[in-house]
Amino acid sequence: MALVVICGQPCSGKSKAALCLVEALRNAEYKPTVRIIDETSFHLDRNQSYADMPAEKNLRGVLRSEVDRSLSRDNIIIVDSLNSIKGYRYELWCLARAAGIRYCVLYCDVEETQCRKWNEERRERGETSYDDKIFEDLVRRFERPDRRNRWDSPLFEVFPSRDSIEKSSLAILDAVSYLTKRVDSKTRDVRVLQPTIATQTARVSEANSLYEMDRATQEVMNAIVEAQSQAIGGPLNGINLGQGLPNINISRAVGLPELRRLRRTFIKLTGQSSLSGPPPPSDAESAKRMFVDYLNRELENT
Repeated sequence: MALVVICGQPCSGKSKAALCLVEALRNAEYKPTVRIIDETSFHLDRNQSYADMPAEKNLRGVLRSEVDRSLSRDNIIIVDSLNSIKGYRYELWCLARAAGIRYCVLYCDVEETQCRKWNEERRERGETSYDDKIFEDLVRRFERPDRRNRWDSPLFEVFPSRDSIEKSSLAILDAVSYLTKRVDSKTRDVRVLQPTIATQTARVSEANSLYEMDRATQEVMNAIVEAQSQAIGGPLNGINLGQGLPNINISRAVGLPELRRLRRTFIKLTGQSSLSGPPPPSDAESAKRMFVDYLNRELENT
């Protein structure tokens, strides 16, 4: 249904904003299934996760993979993390587009000095906080969202240091309205991202389809080679592959190199056509039928 990216400086009130948004969504007229994905979901220590670039890259990869697995048209996923790099927000936007759902960014706009103060107060209370070195590095590298960028739009802003964040906050209510509003042909203020050929996972040749295609075409080749060896150069009136499958019509001897070339061409053409047409067959019988039809056409013309 939707992906919400919470964005802000370290210790800027992002987790509280996420919880307020969840509470507001559950009080909405339409009550969607809502889930928060954050570092604590995987029991990750924030200082270890941001200790260096490899650790931070691994953290983003873990969160991105979980978001990719969780997105659907029936739930709302909230990513509660720094999400401070615009390139990473773009990656999340691409996931939402591939899923064909809504997308928005909720930005906690807080001055650096206030974030630094809140981080120190958390440390004094014995709560989870950032080490000073890591905090300063994250603040320095933060890339503020810009609503002119499609991956930062629509952008809802809250100001935790100026106004306390509540489920009734204006930005929270605006986000809830955007996420839950019914969409029809006349709706103009809500955008549901549309997948493209590059992002449609259903159009991609999946491992199972490729495996079935490879296995089925190999079995057809083996049947032709065996039938020709039994005929010992004699004529072949037709090779029967089984019930429900067309016969292979061969009027001349076909060598193994030619069969391999035809097989490679068939697999290549099938993969190319699946980008703009139906996906490749996912079962062996359909793959065999398509390959036999292709062979009959090609061998009839040679």
